[in-house]
Order: sequence, then C-alpha cells, then structure tokens
Amino acid sequence: MKVVLIGIGQAGGKVTQALVEFDERMDFGAVRGAVAVNSAQTDLQSLDLDTVLIGQDRVKGHGVGGDNELGAEVMQADAREVMDSIDGRITAEADAIFVVAGLGGGTGSGGAPVLAKELGRVYSVPVYALGVLPGRGEGAMYQANAGRSLKTLVREADATLLVDNDAWHGAGESVGEAYDAINEAIAQRVGLLLASGEAVDGVAESVVDSSEVINTLREGGIAALGYANAKADPDSAENVNTVTSVTRKALLTGTSLPDAVTAESALLVIAGDSDRIPRKGVERARAWVEEETGSMQVRGGDFPLESDHLAALVLLGGVERGKRIEEFMERAREAQKQQPDDGDPAEQFKNEEIDDLF
Repeated sequence: MKVVLIGIGQAGGKVTQALVEFDERMDFGAVRGAVAVNSAQTDLQSLDLDTVLIGQDRVKGHGVGGDNELGAEVMQADAREVMDSIDGRITAEADAIFVVAGLGGGTGSGGAPVLAKELGRVYSVPVYALGVLPGRGEGAMYQANAGRSLKTLVREADATLLVDNDAWHGAGESVGEAYDAINEAIAQRVGLLLASGEAVDGVAESVVDSSEVINTLREGGIAALGYANAKADPDSAENVNTVTSVTRKALLTGTSLPDAVTAESALLVIAGDSDRIPRKGVERARAWVEEETGSMQVRGGDFPLESDHLAALVLLGGVERGKRIEEFMERAREAQKQQPDDGDPAEQFKNEEIDDLF
C-alpha cells in the first residue's frame, strides 16, 4: 500500500519519522512521501523530514502550549501552506494519505481534524488518521484534548487507526520512558501493514494488496491493529499451530487498542517465509478471527518476507463500540470537568460536549 504520511505535532512527527525509517530499513517502498507539521520550531529541528512551521503569526514558533483550540486555529490559518507543501508528494500512485498525530497535545489534536477535512475535500484517495491516545497516567488536559479531538477526527477521516499509549509499553515503566519503544512498535506494525503486497520475497498463495486494507477500513469509524510473532519451523506443515497461536495472541493480547475484539470487518495477514506459511493454518486462523470478532467480512492472505519467524497482523475495522473506547471517553469527560472554563471548545470542534462518539 503506497502512502503519504503527514505528521502533526510532536508525537505525530516522531511517529512519522519512525515509520519512514522502518520502511527504508526494510526496503519496502510503501512510504512515498512524508512531511512533519508543527507550531513548535524546536520539535521540527530534531526530525530528518521535510517540515512546515505553522502559527508563526500567533505563537512565534513556540508551540500552542497544549491548547488544541489554538492548534486548530493555526492549522486552519496556515492550511494553504501545508497543502502546498504536500501537493507534489500525492501522486497518482498513492493509495492513501495518513494524518499522524498524538491526540493529547495541542497542535496534533487540534490540527489533525482540520487537515484531514481539507485533504478529504481536495483528494480522491482515502484520508486515514493514525492517532495516539494518552495513557491513563497522563494529565487531565491530555485526556480532555484527546476526547474532543477523537470525536471530531472520526467524523473527518475515512477511518481512524488508534494506538493506546497503555497498550505497548512494559510494566513498571512510565509512558515517558517508553515513548521511543512505543514509536518503534507503531512503526513495525503499521509499517508491515502498509508494505503488505508492495514488497514480496517469494510468491504468496493469497496476495494481500492495498485494496484489502482499504476495504477493511471502508466501514469508517475507529480501527485497531494487532500483532504477534513466533519462531517458525522450516517445514510449513509443522507451523499450522504456530499460525493459529500468533493470530490468537495478536487479537487477544497484542492489539493497539486493548480489548478491541468485536469488529465490523477484519483483515488477517500472515507474514514470513513463503515456504514456512501453511495454507491450512492461515485458513484455520482466518475462520477463528471471523468467529471471535463476529464479523462476516474477514479477509486474509500472505505477506512473503525473508524471516525465520511467522507474524500475524490483524486489522480490525469498526471497533468504536468496544469497552476500551467507552472507558476512554468517560475518562475524557471527567477530565474536561477539571479544566478551567477558558471558552467553549465546542465552538471550534462543533460538539456540544464530549459524549458518545456517534
């Protein structure tokens, strides 16, 4: 799947950088362009990407200080400059555009919905969001920002792939200590998904291509991505249980949105050496995903890759009714009550309050 990445805000820029580096390291060629956008000049200087500084008239390159209303305003004011910077990157070969942002800060959470809406107005390819939710231990401002941003983002993007910061950092370490590890985990998992069908070592029995990803995300709303891997036997017949085992782990314990199981649609990708991938195991695992998710739209296929491991990627579409989202939105509502009343964020985000997503 050939994509153009637009990282907004500090977290968005760092995740975009990690995705670009992973794609280059693996020589996949799935990322066909990338740019980082921020209102804080120092955050852009640390990135090895083309960058756009927004809000210079308002914040003079010092950032918006976690104010996502201001983040939305400066993105709206400088939207033309941002669109001009990416225009030449979105060519006929691009299958989709990904807007990447942390949803708890100011520039990313405020600017991502604004830019997603503008991109959708101009381009005919799908515009997806890759959003990072703040962990439970992060402050009330981040929770409230993310609640407002998420509710708006799911309306403006064709689908929003969520990563919960609590999902992929180890026990006993703070989210701050784990940021780099989380970014690498996102890059590996999302990078493999994007590369499916683009860089093939060997011949797949059932090729996964960009249309499978797009069709899985066609339901809109919120998506999640699960991942797990294990050492594989050189004999594919010995790997039937390995495939089913890693698929179960990917869905039940390895998703970017913990406890997201029930879904409107799903895609199972088994990546690894084509000689080690058992057709029987893939079909059995796909049938299990169909039963577990309750979806009749479960696609499946192979991603041949030079490796002595087999990995399972499970993309879930339409998971917004899940328990984790309900818990997060409740946390965001409580956090909003703790915020000082400096104006009505609903005016900027077109919501009366942080309430159910739909």
